[in-house]
Amino acid sequence: MARTVDPAKHEAKRLLILEAAAECFARKGFERTTTAEICGRAGISSGSLFHYFPSKRAIFVGIFELDGREHAELLERANEVEDPVAGLLAVVDGLVGPLSDPSAPGLVAEVSAQAGRDPELAEVLARNEIQLQDGLKGLLVRAAGKGLIDTGLDPGRAAGWIAALVDAAFFRVSMDRNLVVAEEVEMLRLILTRFLNVR
Repeated sequence: MARTVDPAKHEAKRLLILEAAAECFARKGFERTTTAEICGRAGISSGSLFHYFPSKRAIFVGIFELDGREHAELLERANEVEDPVAGLLAVVDGLVGPLSDPSAPGLVAEVSAQAGRDPELAEVLARNEIQLQDGLKGLLVRAAGKGLIDTGLDPGRAAGWIAALVDAAFFRVSMDRNLVVAEEVEMLRLILTRFLNVR
């Protein structure tokens, strides 16, 4: 008789593996991280690991597929907020939230290195970027429609620049570990509000 899989428990274990793997990849890089190390960090057996992911590469890609789902949730919540500017800034806050995680800079550097040699990963990243920029564009259109920002800005191009500034925040912190993350996030919000000419 086949075992019944509890979807909630299954997803919780997948998330545990992805979190453990992200820490390992950030610390040692993709190539030098072993599945045994991921198993040790997650507190599971190798048999259990491969029940959830067929390979180390699939785990790495899974980390960024999860990013895409989390970004979609951020955008969905933002669209439920009456003030689209507040919603947009909440999305930005959510996107840069991982900056306070010490492993974030290492993971950013590693995904940059791997994307050029892994078409599947590059596709996931491109899909995430399109989803994010489309969501930001929608919020900007709403904000302009309410007269809350500069109505002369092209919303698609502005969305691209906002996404680029978020990426730049990660690279900035990865290049200088002495920066105070809260201060950098505050500066990013200031740049965005001035760029958009928030009313």
